[in-house]
Amino acid sequence: MTDPTDPATVVRAFLADLERLDLDAACARLDPAVVYENVSLPPARGIAATRRVLGMLTARATGFGAENHRVAADGPVVLTERTDTIEVGRLRTSFWVCGTFEVHDGRITLWRDYFDWAAVTGALITGAGRALVSLVRRS
Repeated sequence: MTDPTDPATVVRAFLADLERLDLDAACARLDPAVVYENVSLPPARGIAATRRVLGMLTARATGFGAENHRVAADGPVVLTERTDTIEVGRLRTSFWVCGTFEVHDGRITLWRDYFDWAAVTGALITGAGRALVSLVRRS
């Protein structure tokens, strides 16, 4: 089985790799010169830097989900509108993300995510509250 080269297929497969917390498979879909940016934070440039950023997710996360609401492709550019969910133990937080990907020769060369920090903070507070309630109920 060969890797997909259709840009939208590559992006979907990449997000599925992350959902399995399979950092090796996800990074295998990245171009050596990839640029990964969560807008408002400094970009990670190259696979090693991107792997370090993603490693922070996979080292702590017990689960990750990327629910695509819309995926649109125009040549090498793929836009995603999705809800990302990150789980760390009992803490579960979900937030809206819009992603821009560029795919060339079957490899992701650009990954830029846009999200609202206030919404992420609110989701984190809500998730922490639910985790706390869950702990209290268990005791």
